[in-house]
Amino acid sequence: MYKVKVYVTLRESVLDPQGTAVKNSLHTMNYQEVADVRIGKYMELTIEKTERDIEEVIKELCERLLANPVIEDYRYEIEESVAQ
Repeated sequence: MYKVKVYVTLRESVLDPQGTAVKNSLHTMNYQEVADVRIGKYMELTIEKTERDIEEVIKELCERLLANPVIEDYRYEIEESVAQ
């Protein structure tokens, strides 16, 4: 089995109104040192081993469902977990 951590973020060229709202709230709370905030998504997947390449499976999942490749970037980390 694999434990996969997927991080999805808006591309730098895409405006992030939610991130801007959080940054403004932090400034209101006197955290002026916060220069920028970008909001994203974090997912953990447990994937069983098959004959398919795990990297191929994850890229397919991200591009077809977990991320919008037009406006979002994604990255992932794969950990092989010990079967219990």
